[in-house]
Amino acid sequence: MVASALMTVVMPIANEFSPDVVLVSSGFDAVDGHASPLGGYKLTAKCFGYLTRQLMGLAGGRLVLALEGGHDLTAICDASEACVSALLGIELDPIPEEVMQQRPNPNAVHSMEKVLEEHGKYWRSLQRGASTLGHSLSEARQCETEEAETVTAMASLSVANKQRRYVSPKAVCVCVCVCVCVCVCVCATTS
Repeated sequence: MVASALMTVVMPIANEFSPDVVLVSSGFDAVDGHASPLGGYKLTAKCFGYLTRQLMGLAGGRLVLALEGGHDLTAICDASEACVSALLGIELDPIPEEVMQQRPNPNAVHSMEKVLEEHGKYWRSLQRGASTLGHSLSEARQCETEEAETVTAMASLSVANKQRRYVSPKAVCVCVCVCVCVCVCVCATTS
């Protein structure tokens, strides 16, 4: 859920907003070790390292993590260590494959659909986020890779076609928006 919300909602808005600096209030209530009334979300400390790594891509890397307290000293120390490791550029352990394959809870997906519907009115970047909503991390990354490859292929096709014949960029854009698979097919048939 956290990774899905980060990829689908938080990072698109943050990138569109283009902040000068990112300030994170780091209480770590969601880390595993906090009792249910205080958090109880059971995120691993490593997860906070990955979240920090993602946030480092904003604001030219100007990221401030302000430790605000917490309730379980061991959990806070572990999560803080993971965040500092990310800030120092220390290689993070790979995300386990079983975590990469997990899909978000259907209730969480439904909540994110509502968020996208409401906030999509104000943030253009959210309008394309629904395409990977409900996907596992590995599925979402595959979609991103295919989309990037398709855009690159379409750009090279556009340059090549200037020498041969004209292909409407508008038609190409429609294909990109409709389905990545369609674009791949278009590239294959027109090149």
